[in-house]
Amino acid sequence: MKRTRVAGIVPMKDGFAFMHRVGVVKRTDYQEYYTFPGGGLEEGETPEEGTIREIKEEFGIQVKIVKKLYEIYSEKFQQKEIFYLCEYLEGEFGTGNGPEFSNDPNYADSGKYIPEIIKKEEVKNILLLPKNIKEKLIEDMKKSFT
Repeated sequence: MKRTRVAGIVPMKDGFAFMHRVGVVKRTDYQEYYTFPGGGLEEGETPEEGTIREIKEEFGIQVKIVKKLYEIYSEKFQQKEIFYLCEYLEGEFGTGNGPEFSNDPNYADSGKYIPEIIKKEEVKNILLLPKNIKEKLIEDMKKSFT
């Protein structure tokens, strides 16, 4: 297994905070899609700490972990992925300053990263990756876990 990727499911306003990826060159399957905010763990970090750090970097907001919702293994990326339900605490959404926003040449083929809040009823209409987590989220929304 290569690494562990952590991600947050962040309810905000009457929707969820996602990262809209546009103009992604390095993927042949999808050049535009939405994804859950997150990334790989850094040395010595717990999954919870990594999730909080990634959301701060990507969205500019502070969150706290409520609970672990999902854990999957991605064959495509050979990594474990853990998804946490998070609660927004403070900060201005959209002020992230992580490496995705720095014009770092390592991200040149990654396209644009656009923080967006998608209304709950619209989640089913967007291309949200990974698809199996999108399906679980939609099922869980019906049970009103948030």
